[in-house]
Amino acid sequence: MKKVCGFALFWMAIGMFIMMLLPNLVWGVILTILFLVAGYRLFCC
Repeated sequence: MKKVCGFALFWMAIGMFIMMLLPNLVWGVILTILFLVAGYRLFCC
């Protein structure tokens, strides 16, 4: 189940990164980094 959650968080982060390319928001950067790290940790560990 951790791998599924990690996979979902990873793709949510990719979507947020694409969203971030349109309006440049600092919070978007922070959330994207947090989701990428959390997704990586859940998927790989």
